[in-house]
Amino acid sequence: MAQALDAEAQEGLERSCADAADGDRIVSAPGGLGLERIEARFHGNAFELHRHDTYAIGVTLHGVQRFHYRGALQHSLPGKVIVLHPDELHDGGAGTEDGLRYRILYLEPSLLLDCLDGEPLPFVRDAVVDDPALRDTLLSALGPLDEELGDLFVADFVAQLAQQLRRHAGKPAKSTRKTAWRAAALARDYLEENAERAVRSDELEAITGLDRYALSRHFRATYSTSPHRFLLMRRLQRARRMIVEGESLAEIAAGAGFSDQSHFNRHFKKAFGMTPGRWATLVSA
Repeated sequence: MAQALDAEAQEGLERSCADAADGDRIVSAPGGLGLERIEARFHGNAFELHRHDTYAIGVTLHGVQRFHYRGALQHSLPGKVIVLHPDELHDGGAGTEDGLRYRILYLEPSLLLDCLDGEPLPFVRDAVVDDPALRDTLLSALGPLDEELGDLFVADFVAQLAQQLRRHAGKPAKSTRKTAWRAAALARDYLEENAERAVRSDELEAITGLDRYALSRHFRATYSTSPHRFLLMRRLQRARRMIVEGESLAEIAAGAGFSDQSHFNRHFKKAFGMTPGRWATLVSA
């Protein structure tokens, strides 16, 4: 399992590193919204002891990730998750001569506090965690490093991450109590009507009366998906109709609300198991 990483993340890694030499490097993703994302490749020691005021949560992708944390020497292998609490001293580097590659995000604690309803920040005692669900949640944000993360995506991502960090901190999962069906339905209808543009979380908050994190939980409880995913699938459904009508893929990408054709191709293949070009060929046949 540790060796079998998310295929999309691996594909993105190959793209981002294809032109690089074997030397050390850091690739930064577009920032904003309280999340900083990077990919790092190192040989030997990389960082001296330091601390920062954010969570540092990442996935080891290649090699052995070696670091000191809370008085102990830690090692992370491919597929494992690293969770470092804010303001804790740590260093970092490669544990073997093969070098190290990992992706990590730096999360401002204020984002977590907004969806914890007054609870203190969760402290995960184990710095290295073997948890496929947490790993896959992280890779959903760390996979597409060349893309900005949308507002709806970030709201749902932080809500999921908060639940998983609470679980690893030994706290029971937060219950949605009685599901807010009406609020979820209002959000769904609004997303349907505005599927071709970027809908913001504050719009859904105004319509439903729920904050973005509560809405994410209730929407998932009602429709088994997130508001972000629901909006994305509506765009992809529109794209399939446009393919049947014979429009070009470039026109479809723009008309269905995607930032560019590469963005459209990636999400289409992830949703339907083939490229839009292949789909168009089969439809026309």
